[in-house]
Formats: sequence, C-alpha cells, structure tokens
Amino acid sequence: MRNERLRAVMAAGGWTYATLAKEVEVDPKSVERWANLGRTPRRATALQAAEALGEDVHALWPALRQARPARAISPELVALHEQRADIPVSTFVEMMTQASKQIDVLVYAAVFLHEAYPRLNDLLRERAAEGCAVRIAVGDADSSNVQARGQEEQFGHGIESRCRLALMHYRPLIGVPGIEIRTHQTTLYNSLYRADDQLLVNAHVWGVNAYGAPVWHLRRNGEGGMFDTYAASFDAVWETAEPVQQEG
Repeated sequence: MRNERLRAVMAAGGWTYATLAKEVEVDPKSVERWANLGRTPRRATALQAAEALGEDVHALWPALRQARPARAISPELVALHEQRADIPVSTFVEMMTQASKQIDVLVYAAVFLHEAYPRLNDLLRERAAEGCAVRIAVGDADSSNVQARGQEEQFGHGIESRCRLALMHYRPLIGVPGIEIRTHQTTLYNSLYRADDQLLVNAHVWGVNAYGAPVWHLRRNGEGGMFDTYAASFDAVWETAEPVQQEG
C-alpha cells in the first residue's frame, strides 16, 4: 500500500528518493519502500525525515502514534515509600556522603535534615572540599507560592517561618567554595534530593504536609528517563532562583 501523503509531500518539495535518502543517511531503496510499499521507518529516522520535509511525523507515518508498551516497573525505580516520614534521615545522609560529583536539594524548607542531623553543614563542606558541587534551593518566605502552600496544608505562616529557619541553617555555608545557596519562588511540585545518580523525589499532594506525601527513590539508568526529567526541572528552577548574599 503506497504512502500517498509521503509521495505528495516529496513531490511538492522536489524531493527524490536519492535526495531524501542522502538527507537522512539511508539507502534510496529504503525511501522507495516507504513511499511505494507503505513501510514505516524507525522512529529516529522518521523524525529526521519529517523535519527535512517540513511535515508532521505522525501525518506521514500514523503507525508511529501507537503508544509504546508501558513497563510495570521503571528500571530507574529503586524503592517507593508511602510517605517521607517512613524514610530514616540516615538514607539522605548516606546518599550525600557517597556523592563525589553533585549534590542538589530543592525544597521549601526541609528543616528536618538539620534537626535530625546537626552535622549536615559539616558534611556538605566536606563533600565540596572533595570537589563535589553543592546546590541548595530553599523557598523564598515572601513568595506567594510559599504562602499559598501554607494555606493549602493548613500550616499557615508556619511554612514561611520554616523557610526562614532553613535559610538560617544554610547561611554559614554562603561563600564556601563549591557550595551555592539560592532562594526560589516557584510552585514546588516535588522536593528533590539528588546525590550523583541517585534521587529522592518527595511528590507533593494538595493539602498534605511533605512528610506525609510519597517518595520515590530513583537511580539514573541511561539518558532520557525519569531521573533526567526531574534533574532538568531542578536546573530550570535553579536558573530562576536568587543567590543568597552574605550578611554585612
């Protein structure tokens, strides 16, 4: 069965089997089979061809609309915890202790870390001294999003106070080489705790305090997975966050 849409688009743009084949680095006979026999190329090749032709890939090859079968369990999922309160603070500490390249923390406050592990700042200094890049983003207490979270969780001004308390805990780290502290005003969909290729994602639930919300533990497994999605979201928030300056 011929692919009439592909044939029409190629004809309108003056494309031959040879010229399109050269553009997408395949054999001209492959392009001929796409057009005359209705064959569907591999997804990556189809995307490249559609871009060259200036056409929607699904319009050219509708079969590519079919959803890929979902995995019952993601290969990146290490564990799923019903609530953050189920996870001992030692889990967070051990992850950071083992980090050699990168530690990222995105929260509104998460003062439980300092309260349960008073040596947290010393640990972060030690990791930074070993060449680990440390980025901490806490909520701006004056942000409307922080204030809204307090109302949603029936925590009132408590969340704002905890944001200020978190910043007070981290202030001694300002100016330490390898450590950056910033405040952000974004809507916090998830609190993120990253140590190299491991990530704890505290997924927030409307009206539920963070300690009562689920956490999934991810370990990076190649490019483009769940881990990279969350890592990219951290980077996006980080770009909007304001560096905290030393007092005085």
